[in-house]
Amino acid sequence: MDNRDNIIANIRKIANEYDNRELFVEDPIAFPRHFLHLVKGEDPNDGYPVVKNYPYSIKDVEISAVIAAHLAWGRRNMIVRDIARAMDEMQWKPFEYVMKGEYRNGPESLHRTVRWSEFAMICANLKKFYSSNESLEVLTPERMRVEIYGQKEDKNCANKKIHMLRRWMVRRDGVVDLGIWKKIDPADLVIPLDVHVHQTALALGITERKSTDIRTAMEITAFLKECFPDDPCLGDYALFAYPVAEQMKNKKSK
Repeated sequence: MDNRDNIIANIRKIANEYDNRELFVEDPIAFPRHFLHLVKGEDPNDGYPVVKNYPYSIKDVEISAVIAAHLAWGRRNMIVRDIARAMDEMQWKPFEYVMKGEYRNGPESLHRTVRWSEFAMICANLKKFYSSNESLEVLTPERMRVEIYGQKEDKNCANKKIHMLRRWMVRRDGVVDLGIWKKIDPADLVIPLDVHVHQTALALGITERKSTDIRTAMEITAFLKECFPDDPCLGDYALFAYPVAEQMKNKKSK
């Protein structure tokens, strides 16, 4: 087995080990999953508030995912804490809060450099969108960047948070990701590329590109299609966990 085949075999093994819901209880995806349980009439059993007689919908799932993805950078415990703060502000009724149009809006920090004024801007953009649309699924990553997150168009940006949100909503193996958007093929997803995943891909020789941009994300995604032709973003779990998995393997071999 040559090195490339060995890397593919390891990625397949690690991805299937780390695509494990128990590893993502304290994680940003826990928030849209909380609302999805409620849409289905299920008990989330996660300790987060449940509002009686509130008509939960997929829009609650989508809005919580937009906020969770936007805040998903830094230490995981701080991310989860601050997403919960945003949901508290929304009284755990995201769609109702967005459509009411009265947002917390100030210079204070919500999460790291993200201010409440930025949160308010995103909520206002969501209100505008939902006034004439039923689901964010119709948005391309580029449109979501501009129309929802209020950022300037940038054809080179990897748009990590948007591609992570799309992974949450589209992948449908029923383990970690939610799989509620049915019009997008999982085979068309792009890896959510951040510095950590990029460094792992460089170390493995999957890419030689030094820029954490969309071209690099597409190159890594193309490699992951060799591992999972119909579901390349399953490889996201492997690239995220690869260094830890290798350390554990080396310890066991000593």
